[in-house]
Amino acid sequence: MRRSFAIVAGVLALQAPAASLTQSLAQDAGPFAGGKPLTMIIGFGPGGGYDLWGRVVARHITKHLPGKPNAIPQNMPGAGSFTAASNIYAIAPKDGSTMGIIARDAALGPLTGQVGARFDPLQITWIGTPTTETNVCIANQNAKVKTFDDLLKTELIVGDTGPGTGTRAYPRALNAILGTKFKLVAGFPASSDVFLAMERGEVDGICESLDSVDGKRPDWISQKKVNLIFQGGTEPSPEIKDTPFILDMAKTAEQKQAIEFLYAGQGIGRPFVAPPNMPPERVKMLRDAFNATMKDEEFIAEVKKQRLDLEPHTGEQLEALIRKIYATPKPIVERVGELIK
Repeated sequence: MRRSFAIVAGVLALQAPAASLTQSLAQDAGPFAGGKPLTMIIGFGPGGGYDLWGRVVARHITKHLPGKPNAIPQNMPGAGSFTAASNIYAIAPKDGSTMGIIARDAALGPLTGQVGARFDPLQITWIGTPTTETNVCIANQNAKVKTFDDLLKTELIVGDTGPGTGTRAYPRALNAILGTKFKLVAGFPASSDVFLAMERGEVDGICESLDSVDGKRPDWISQKKVNLIFQGGTEPSPEIKDTPFILDMAKTAEQKQAIEFLYAGQGIGRPFVAPPNMPPERVKMLRDAFNATMKDEEFIAEVKKQRLDLEPHTGEQLEALIRKIYATPKPIVERVGELIK
């Protein structure tokens, strides 16, 4: 009996360190213990610029997360990414296992009272952006509109990927602010669908990010298959320095303020977010992993291969920008808000 007891005790003693190690490894894996994956919610359908960025980041960020989990991209299109933003805000687990990418202009939705924007940008967790943006309004070569002056006199039919996106907000607002003559055609899930419609002659153009145009149709601008009508953002892009800057088209101080607020989202870039009210250590975990990904040589190589521009900003920088946007004078917010609904 004594010998049997000694054997059992010895086995338990050997198992104890192993059990302790297993428990320690599980704790080290944090929210990904037990093989739990990272869910990457993408606020648009497959094929567009947001989908591309979401999947590129998902492929590399897991290397910098505890336990190196698998990543599961989940497209959640709807209402210009308001559906995804609202899901991340109210439904997704707050343990660090879920993050996502939403439209750069989605942050303006709640401030301007847009339908479907059921989240608070001041409370949602900003993880970072791999790039800042320049928006370009382009038209097929055979379109009647070839310059900004043409756009003040002649209708240009453009594709619209939903509320909360620049494809809708910029043309609608500029029609009222500057008197442009955009005609919007809604119902496109992603910008890639609008590009196809342009090639088929179903629409004449689109207002979309420069990197999305270059990434999906690299020959359009370089071979002058489309005309660059104008560009918009926080500042002109040196890459297309000869393209008119929309802020320069403002004729009054009020127009300038409205356009500055309208294009504030370009500084937000391709924002990655996570649920609100997360434990501080989990916020730090995701932000640190994102920042490390932006310096990851394999990630940088893939970004270059995809012809994407890498100009990352941290979650803290995005959070500060959001607070600045939300300090915009109320009359300007109300006016632009009414224009982009």
